[in-house]
Amino acid sequence: MVPFAGYSMPVQYPAGLMAEHKHTRTAAGLFDISHMGQLRLVGPDAAAAFETLMPVDVVDLAPGKQRYGLLLDDEGGILDDLMFFNEGHDSLFVIVNGACKVADIAHIRQRIGARCAVQPLPEHALLALQGPQAAATLARLSPGIERFVFMTGGAVQIGGIAAFVTRSGYTGEDGFEISVAAQDAEALARLLLAQPEVQPIGLGARNSLRLEAGLCLYGNDIDTTTTPVEASLNWAIQKVRRAGGARAGGFPGADRILAQLAAATTGAAGHTDHHTLKRKRVGLVALERIPVRDGTLLQSFEGHDIGSVTSGLLGPTADRCIAMGYVATAFAEPGTRVQAIVRGKPVPMEVSTLPFVPTRYFRG
Repeated sequence: MVPFAGYSMPVQYPAGLMAEHKHTRTAAGLFDISHMGQLRLVGPDAAAAFETLMPVDVVDLAPGKQRYGLLLDDEGGILDDLMFFNEGHDSLFVIVNGACKVADIAHIRQRIGARCAVQPLPEHALLALQGPQAAATLARLSPGIERFVFMTGGAVQIGGIAAFVTRSGYTGEDGFEISVAAQDAEALARLLLAQPEVQPIGLGARNSLRLEAGLCLYGNDIDTTTTPVEASLNWAIQKVRRAGGARAGGFPGADRILAQLAAATTGAAGHTDHHTLKRKRVGLVALERIPVRDGTLLQSFEGHDIGSVTSGLLGPTADRCIAMGYVATAFAEPGTRVQAIVRGKPVPMEVSTLPFVPTRYFRG
């Protein structure tokens, strides 16, 4: 158990990180992620208001569907990444990162609190059931839940316990995130752990699973010093919010981000000003079996500093030393060779496409 985001949280259970990681890849792992922040935005103007804070399409998200979002500061830096779900009836359900939730809620209230009701849900816990056997396990306790596909969800009963479920998660595997009243959380967790496919999984394996899936960890891979384009999260910016779109711009840092998108699309280096796309997040594979940790300096083979690693470890499923980090755009193409400086010694690395392990989301 370690302190994390103001909570005491499990890094690993007795089976250990490696076994937990592999169990999630082959069966079903249960994660307690109740440190995450949950809230609702309610009112006829909620979607339009929330859209002013992010470069994503909120207004056109259909009821019953979920989307990944990025909360931005006025310079286009990332305040947090989040998930939001259209519950219908002018209500959005939002999940934010635990370490950011107090600041996020304050920011949202300050910016759009006059346009919609901002309702934190501190009395709710959050569990994630992840892995190729997650759907069959949950369907045994909640028949019909298998009808959900990736990034959809709704209100269900799980063994008689009321819950709100989305078919999503942060492991690259098929799975579900389950919001439940705090008073029912232990009963639900014990019910799930009683299923033969399910084992408890800690923060350590959660980190290795998400890195193999090429997913960002807020505070490591993205923060207020990074824009969505620098973070290679262009896919999260729908066409309607881009230049020429029906609702282009109108979000914090829009000029900077749209200029970077243009540079990324055309491959142009841009101007040597605030809007230049000077660096990008990339996947990296060590060509020697030496783990390269976050904070490690990256250099060209000529010895010039070109970036740094933000996440790195030995991937249990990939069976390679993998990492993500930021490099100068000239070095961002897959196949480019760079070197990491580990304890004063260069370790050759190659820029890789992401994810390192193919994702297995259920899309129907």
